[in-house]
Amino acid sequence: MRRAAAPDAARAAPADAAYDSLLLSCIDPRMVAPVFHYMRRRGLDGRYSQVSLAGAALGVEAPAFAAWRQTFWENLDASITLHRITRVIAINHQDCGAARIAYGAESVAMAETERRLHQRVLTAFKAEVAKRYPGLRVEGLFMALDGEVTAID
Repeated sequence: MRRAAAPDAARAAPADAAYDSLLLSCIDPRMVAPVFHYMRRRGLDGRYSQVSLAGAALGVEAPAFAAWRQTFWENLDASITLHRITRVIAINHQDCGAARIAYGAESVAMAETERRLHQRVLTAFKAEVAKRYPGLRVEGLFMALDGEVTAID
């Protein structure tokens, strides 16, 4: 049996290479390709670690998912140690099932309500990362189902 070569094996960097970012994204299958393409458009292809949790930053911040927090922080610690990352990029997205689980269907029933929820969660997430890791840059982003991205300040 012949083993297939890994994609982009020639470009693969050693485990101790300096990377750029840790990406926190959602597990929603609809968002995998749009998030990947967004990161590629930014020139970050192959330059980031990735953690995927239902809800992305919701998975770290929502009380309903409190058990996942420690896992995220330990992954961030590992990425800093192994990859010397300098930035965290969290991408939440429109029509997120984890938001419905954590905050109820009414939290995402209307576009403005949904936007405010993600703004609140991403703002809290950014503040927590900044508190724990003052030297890291943090980006909170909201992705529409069509792949359009809005920065959350």
